[in-house]
Amino acid sequence: MKGILGRKSGMTQVFTKDGKLIPVTVIEVEPNVVMQVKTKETDGYEAIQLGVFEKKEKNATKSEVARAKKANTTPKRFLKEIRGVETTYNVGDKLGADVFNVGEIVDVTGTSKGKGFEGTIKRHNQHRGPMTHGSHYHRAVGSLGTMLPKRVLKGKNLPGHMGVETVTIQNLEIIEVNKDENYILVSGNVPGAKNALVLIKSAVKNSRKENAKEIISYENETVVDEVIEEETTPEENAVVEENENTQEETTEEKESSSTEDNSAEVNE
Repeated sequence: MKGILGRKSGMTQVFTKDGKLIPVTVIEVEPNVVMQVKTKETDGYEAIQLGVFEKKEKNATKSEVARAKKANTTPKRFLKEIRGVETTYNVGDKLGADVFNVGEIVDVTGTSKGKGFEGTIKRHNQHRGPMTHGSHYHRAVGSLGTMLPKRVLKGKNLPGHMGVETVTIQNLEIIEVNKDENYILVSGNVPGAKNALVLIKSAVKNSRKENAKEIISYENETVVDEVIEEETTPEENAVVEENENTQEETTEEKESSSTEDNSAEVNE
């Protein structure tokens, strides 16, 4: 098991060399710092605690500041534990986007968008009533239960707050990993709004083999304009030579006149 914290930047699309279009989610991955290492001897289980995105020291508690000093870093805004890590880490180690390889299958966890107070049709995907022939039942809740218990049974689908829930999308594929620019491209959609925190972990129910896809990269090419020399006729060459000769004669006349003037001034 391995994982890393990131921030959802948005969605785009890429093309493979086979001509397939893949919708992807861009996840910004800044270096994660190992803030704490838990072992069976001290904590009863094995896990590492990752921290990401800096936080002002004045807004942090004393315990957060002390833990950050042990890791030789600044206090972090978000902390997350990952259990069952395959490799061993030490406090203060940094994890980058290259934790995952292209083609790996992962699970992405995030907080879904908030929808506010919604009715049963949008919240629970129920059907509305008929809209014609005098029907007065359109988007109402419907029957709330039988007559015998004289109360609403637990678990009844009712209007209420929708969204802002922890959602995990399973078996997504890593399309591209860029360590220099700190981002990962994940196939498909990811829960959460833009700039929301997400957790990328190794897939739990994965049964597929790694199949790295080769995507087309667009690089800016510099185009150099070719210089084409125009062919000139003998007549045009003769005209150009005459103009050059006249320019030389005028320059010689000016130089001679200037020397004569200088000699006259010296004699005076």
